[in-house]
Amino acid sequence: MDYKELGLKVGLEIHQQLNTERKLFCHCPTSLRTDDPIYTVERRLRPTPSEIGEIDVAALKEYLRGKSYVYQYYDTNCLVELDEEPPHLVSDEVKRIVIEVSLLLNSNIIEEIQVMRKTVLDGSNTSAFQRTMLISTDGSIDTNNGPVSIMTVCLEEDAARLITQDERSKTFRLDRLGIPLIEIATGPDISCPEQAKEAAYKIGQILRATGKVKRGLGTIRQDLNVSIKEGGRVELKGVQKLEMIPIWVEREIERQISLVKIMKELTNRGSEKDLKFEFVNLTDLFTNTSSKIILGSLKKGGGVYGIKLKFFRGILGTEIQKGRRFGTELADHAKSYGLSGLFHIDELPNYGIVQEEVNNIINRLGVNEIDSFVILAGKEEICYKALEEIFDRCKKAFLEVPNETRDALEDGNSKYSRPLPGRARMYPETDIPPFVFDEKLIEDVKNNLPETFDHKVNRFISKYNLKKEEAERIAYDSPQLFEKVTSSLDIKPTIFIKTLDISKNLEREEGFVADDEILYLLFEKLSKGEIAKEGIEEILKRISKGENIQKVLLDFAPDNSISDVESAIEKIVIEKRDFILEKGDRSISPIMGLCMKEFRGKVDGSIINRIVTQKIEEILKLK
Repeated sequence: MDYKELGLKVGLEIHQQLNTERKLFCHCPTSLRTDDPIYTVERRLRPTPSEIGEIDVAALKEYLRGKSYVYQYYDTNCLVELDEEPPHLVSDEVKRIVIEVSLLLNSNIIEEIQVMRKTVLDGSNTSAFQRTMLISTDGSIDTNNGPVSIMTVCLEEDAARLITQDERSKTFRLDRLGIPLIEIATGPDISCPEQAKEAAYKIGQILRATGKVKRGLGTIRQDLNVSIKEGGRVELKGVQKLEMIPIWVEREIERQISLVKIMKELTNRGSEKDLKFEFVNLTDLFTNTSSKIILGSLKKGGGVYGIKLKFFRGILGTEIQKGRRFGTELADHAKSYGLSGLFHIDELPNYGIVQEEVNNIINRLGVNEIDSFVILAGKEEICYKALEEIFDRCKKAFLEVPNETRDALEDGNSKYSRPLPGRARMYPETDIPPFVFDEKLIEDVKNNLPETFDHKVNRFISKYNLKKEEAERIAYDSPQLFEKVTSSLDIKPTIFIKTLDISKNLEREEGFVADDEILYLLFEKLSKGEIAKEGIEEILKRISKGENIQKVLLDFAPDNSISDVESAIEKIVIEKRDFILEKGDRSISPIMGLCMKEFRGKVDGSIINRIVTQKIEEILKLK
C-alpha cells in the first residue's frame, strides 16, 4: 500500500497500570483477586450534561441500551470504589512515577494539576465517570521512521473488570477499579504500520525503565487511532499484542477503503434521503420456521422484526475485511443490545430460513431488486432500538466512514463498540482540589532518572557477555530480577531466558503471571541443587493451577541418589536392548526421552544424558 497516497495517520494511546502499594484515590491494595467476591450491588447509570451543557453521544448511546450493572466487591475494597465516599488525595508514590515518566518522554510538566471527570456510562465505573489528570504535554520519542510527538501524559484510575454480560445487565469486579493508570497519547505522526509497533515498543521501554509498572496481560493496553484521507477517525481499543499492531492498522485501512467504495456505489444508486425507517412486525411469517435462532427467540416470548433498506441489495454481503462483510458491521450494532445478530437478504435463504419465508419478507416490506432488508429476533423494544441504530448506520454509509470506537479482535479485524466520544464527556472534579508538584520533588526525580533501555542493553552485553537479542529481551521483560539473580546466584543467562519464555507461555495460555518472588525462589532452589532445571516448566504449570508453591517444590526435590538414578536408567536400557542394537547411537535421544519422563524433572538432564550415553555404549561394545 502507498500509505502517503492514502493519507494514513496513526496515533497511539498507551494505558499502563502502575505497580504501587495503594490505589490512586484510596488506600486499598492494587492486587487482583481470584476468589469469590463477598458482596454484590446492582445499579443503573444515567448521563448528565458536561460543563458546556452537552451530553456526550457515547454516554447517551450506552444509556439508551437500558442495561443495569452488578458490582462484585471484596474486603480489600472500600466505599470509595462503591462511590459511597469521596475520593482521597492522590497517592504521593504515583506523583513521583508520573513525573519520572514525563521527564523520560521529554514532556513538559504543567503548572497546576486539575482532576477531571470523564463521563463513562458502560458500567465500568460505579460513579459513571473516570477521574483523570493532565500531567504533561509536548514530548517526543525517536523511531527509525522519524520522531513521534507525545501530545499528553495523563494519570487516571483504571476501570472495573468485566466478568459477564447479557442483553439486560453487565457484571463487574471492583478489584481493578482505581488502580493507577498512566495514559500516554502520541500525535497523529505515525505514517506506517511498522512505525506504530516501534513507537509502542519504545514507550513500553521507557515505562518499564521505571521499575514501577505491572506485568502481564491486561496491565498494558494500547489504543490505535487510525484514519485515511477519505475515511474517518477510528479508535481501536484493546490492542494488547505488540506484534499484532501492524496487522490491526492494515486491516483498518482495508476496512475504510472498502467503506469508501461502498459509499461511492450507494451515491451512484441514490441518496440517504430516500431511506425511510419503517419498523415492521414479521413474527407471523415464521409460525412454521426451521430456524433455530428464531425458534429460540419465540420460545422466550420474543418476535421477528425487520426494516427495508432501499438501494442496499448486494451491499450487506460485500467483504470489508478478511472474513467480515458490511452485514457483519451491522450485526455488531445488534449485538451491542444483547441480540445474537441479524439476517439480511444477501445471505438468505440460510440458517434454517427457507426461500418461501424470504419471499414473504420481500412482499411484506415492499423490497425490489435493488433493495435489501434486515431482520432481528428478540424482544420488541430491544429490536426497535437496534434496528433504529442499524438504520442510522446505513444512512451514514451514503455520506462518510463514521468516526467510532471499535474493539480489536484476535485475528487482526475489529468490531463496532460505540460512537467516538467527544469533548462533552469532560468536566471538573469537585471533590479533589487542584495541586502543584513540588519543585524540589521534580528536581530530585530529574537527578535520579533510571538507566535508559539502550544503555542497559549495552551494559548487559558487556558485563554478562550476552548476545544483543538476549540483552534486549532481558532488559525489556525483567531487568531488576535478572540483576538480582546474577549478583547472588549461580544461574546462567540462558536458563533465565528459558524460564522467562515458560512464564510468558503460561501467561498467554493460562493468564498466570509469575511474580519476581516466585521466579527468584525457583532460581534459588535451582542454584542450590534442590530442583533440576528440567522441572521448572512443570513447577510453574502446577503453581499456575493454584497449587501451593512450597508443596510443589517438595514434590520436585531430588529423592534419588546417583546410584538410584543409575539403576533406574539401567533398567530402561536393558528393556530397550533390542531397540538399541538396531538403532545404535541414534537410540540415545529416544532413550533420553523415556528417562526424562521417568524422573519428571527431578534429575538434572546432563546427569541423565551422561548415564544413558554410558549405558548404551556398554551395550554396543558387546554387540
